[in-house]
Amino acid sequence: MGKKILFVDDSASMRQVVGIALKNAGYDVTAAVDGRDAVSKLSDRFAAIVTDLNMPNMNGIDLIKAVKQNANNKFAPVIMLTTESSEAMKKQGQAAGAKVWIIKPFKPDQLLGVLTKLLG
Repeated sequence: MGKKILFVDDSASMRQVVGIALKNAGYDVTAAVDGRDAVSKLSDRFAAIVTDLNMPNMNGIDLIKAVKQNANNKFAPVIMLTTESSEAMKKQGQAAGAKVWIIKPFKPDQLLGVLTKLLG
């Protein structure tokens, strides 16, 4: 079994597309529909977390803050995968603990390349 990735996005089609790409690359993928759903899955230990920014119930920035408070996952790299491209939001994300910021639309190979760099 591959490294475990938590993928968080409120778009079902995005969860499907990214989920398939990650699984085809050998990752074990857990999907969450928003930040609150993701927090409920943090009892598992993940190699990395990929999250959208704009989601209902809990946004990506608040999710990153929750991850960094979680003993199992506080050292897991977080990749922000979002349509948000403003420098102010990027800075907020980095301050919360995001390692990488990928702007949608994106190519799955771009995400896979980042994961390979982060996880070896």
